[in-house]
Amino acid sequence: MIQRLLAVLLLGVGMASAVAQSRSVVVPSLDAPEAVAVQLPGHWFAADAGSDRPAVVLLHGCGGVVDGKGRLGQRFVDYAAMLNAEGWHALVLDSLTPRGEKELCTQRTGTRRVTQAQRRLDALGALQWLATQPGVDRQRLVLLGWSNGGSTVLAATNRLHSAVARAPLAPRAAVAFYPGCEAELARRYASTAPTLLLVGDSDDWTPAQPCRELAAVSGSGLTLVAYAGAYHGFDSTAPLRVRRDVPNGVRPGQGVTVGGDTAAREASRREVLEFLRRQLNG
Repeated sequence: MIQRLLAVLLLGVGMASAVAQSRSVVVPSLDAPEAVAVQLPGHWFAADAGSDRPAVVLLHGCGGVVDGKGRLGQRFVDYAAMLNAEGWHALVLDSLTPRGEKELCTQRTGTRRVTQAQRRLDALGALQWLATQPGVDRQRLVLLGWSNGGSTVLAATNRLHSAVARAPLAPRAAVAFYPGCEAELARRYASTAPTLLLVGDSDDWTPAQPCRELAAVSGSGLTLVAYAGAYHGFDSTAPLRVRRDVPNGVRPGQGVTVGGDTAAREASRREVLEFLRRQLNG
C-alpha cells in the first residue's frame, strides 16, 4: 500500500523529483553497421537497492524521448516513477539521436530514416545490457513501447524474425500501446513472451482493427484491450487535436487525431500494472 501511495505522489510531483533519480547511460545496440555497434543514450531509473529486481525498457514513439523544451518527456518520467514504486527498474532508450534524427512522425512509412529493423536490434541490445546490470533479475525483463515504440515491441518479440529467434535473451513480458500492427500481421506473429496490446477504438493513425486481427492469430501470445472512443496517444494529458503534418494514417493527406482520454489513460495504467504484476511477481 505504501509503495502504491508513493507512486501516486511521484506522479503528482512530476519531472523535477523523478529526473533527480535517473542517470545517463549508454546502451550498445545490436545494430552494428561496419561492425561498430550503435551507442544509444539512455535514462536509467533504478529502483531501491535490494535483491535482483525486474527491469522495464521504455521505447519511445516517432517523436523521440524529449519534449518541445528538450527535456525528457513527461510520459517517460511518470512511467519510470510508477515502475520504481513497484520496485522495478526502468530504462528510457533513445533510438533517434545517435542516428541523427529528431523525429519520424512527418516521414512517410517506408521511407523513415530509422527503420523498425534497427529499432528491433536496439530493443534486443537493451535486454542484453540490462542483464549485465547489478540489481537486475535477467529472468524478469520487460519491453514497453508507445506507437512506433509499440511496433518495436512487436518486432522485437516476434520469434519469426531471425534476429529475435537467435537472440540470447527474451523478455518475460511485453506491452505495446497503439502500435502499427500491419507489418507483423503480414508475416504472421508468434510472441516470445505474453504481450499486452492497448489500443484506441477511434485511432485514425494506427487503427485498432489490424491489432485485433493480429491478436486473433492462433498462438500469437497477444492480449488486446481496446478503449471505446479513444484516439492515438489516449494515455497522454494533451487535448485532442488534428496533426496535419503527419502523412500516414487512415486518411492520407487529411492528418491524424491525437490526444488524451482521461478514462482510457487511467484504465490503461491499471491494466499495465495488473498485467506486469501477474507476469513478474507470479
